[in-house]
Amino acid sequence: MEVLHRLDDPEWLEAPADYDAADAAASFNRLAVQVGSRFSTRCEIDRDIQDSAQYGRIEVPREATVCGTRIVVLVSRFKPLAMVAADNPGAFLSTDEARAESELDASDLEKVEQVLAGSGYVSIPEELLTTLYDGSTILRFHGSGEPSWWDRFFGSF
Repeated sequence: MEVLHRLDDPEWLEAPADYDAADAAASFNRLAVQVGSRFSTRCEIDRDIQDSAQYGRIEVPREATVCGTRIVVLVSRFKPLAMVAADNPGAFLSTDEARAESELDASDLEKVEQVLAGSGYVSIPEELLTTLYDGSTILRFHGSGEPSWWDRFFGSF
């Protein structure tokens, strides 16, 4: 939570004040290549996330995972934030739940977590991101209910 609060600047919604688009692109591209390399596959990527603090999405195809469930890595424009989900964000309450339901193998998760850490990212657990947002930014929230930390750093504005 400390990292989330530290990065929460009400003057900068979609990216931090020191955001460097070229650096973000290079870092994301390296991350996608490294994740793919660890799984010996080409990952699908999406880096055209509009009206969001999310920079991009990397998908490890289900065929490359032990359990046959794709792994999704989301990267925020607020580096070093990233998150990992089995199948899709929101499909499970957490990576622990996905592992308990045999949809995510611990060794696959470890591969992704090692690449993230080695690339300078901090993997924020999905269950932490889904907690009620209590930061200082006034969010232009388009969801139902109250906004969460997910909405602040990965959702759409």
